[in-house]
Amino acid sequence: MSLMETIIDVPIEHEKNVFGQFDAHVKMIEKTLNVTIIARNGEIKLIGENDNVTKAKSVFLNLIELSRRGNTIMEQNVNYALSLCFDNKESAIVEIDQDLICHTIAGKPIKPKTLGQKSYVDLIRKKMITFGVGPAGTGKTYLAMAMAVTAFKADDVSKIILTRPAIEAGEKLGFLPGDLQSKVDPYLRPLYDALYQIMGAEGYLKNTEKGLIEVAPLAYMRGRTLENAFIILDEAQNTTPAQMKMFLTRIGFGSKVVITGDLSQKDLPTGTQSGLDVALKVLGKIDDIGFAFLTGQDVVRHPLVQKIVMAYESYESKVSKTDTTNDKNKYQRKFVKNTKIQNNNDKSYKRKKS
Repeated sequence: MSLMETIIDVPIEHEKNVFGQFDAHVKMIEKTLNVTIIARNGEIKLIGENDNVTKAKSVFLNLIELSRRGNTIMEQNVNYALSLCFDNKESAIVEIDQDLICHTIAGKPIKPKTLGQKSYVDLIRKKMITFGVGPAGTGKTYLAMAMAVTAFKADDVSKIILTRPAIEAGEKLGFLPGDLQSKVDPYLRPLYDALYQIMGAEGYLKNTEKGLIEVAPLAYMRGRTLENAFIILDEAQNTTPAQMKMFLTRIGFGSKVVITGDLSQKDLPTGTQSGLDVALKVLGKIDDIGFAFLTGQDVVRHPLVQKIVMAYESYESKVSKTDTTNDKNKYQRKFVKNTKIQNNNDKSYKRKKS
């Protein structure tokens, strides 16, 4: 292919943000797309094969636009912009950025950052019940919390209810000291953390005292009817089928529900079926229920987390294939063995009869 070069103007006020610390973002784009990048006097010169230069130009233009909108360009933004350019969806990253959910107490905008997250947020808006399923770091709980606070502030709902099953993550914690609230607080800490960041500790405490925000273990939901509320069930992979059915049948008029879970991180006792697994199979054809399946590409934590998630997905896929093959071979060996036994029995019967 023929070489080409092109020049892009980068406003001086956005240079540092787009280039990254020690030009880390530039080096990442250069390495991924196999182009030469020369930055000088507010300009970027791109040199390389036609297709690669076109992709690199598109990535830089999108990053500049994100910077103009007040975003801090992170490694995740650059990685995702690069992945989109290989699917010819370069402009999607700018379109996603237009969807502002709300601001944190510190004024930081909360927006979906990937196509998967955008689809998840859109489903929450449209559907009465939404399942958000995906690995750690995909923003399932945080985005649901932002949507809940937005609905609460807009008076679309009168209260927020946050719940999760109180189950140890592979460790036996024993009897925790303190009163009942002190015992369940450690299990609910991730929900508190997200609320504090979005609403602020003062706003959270004020609304909690009024009974407008409730954070409680899933076991406390039995016997209630939850009307005109935004309800989030977190860590749903740790529910039993009976718990999931109990929760889903609590929902009253005017409520919106988000159920989040990571099927790869179950803490249930060995042999116990997950309520989330069953719900996904049973409820798949109901119109008012939405299902968002996030993947490793939607991870927005540290880039290393994305690599870890991808590595585990690859490993588990190989293990699953190996187990399936072993089961098949085991079944075939058993079938052959049973056939031989049956043949021997038939021969023995014939000899006795004769």
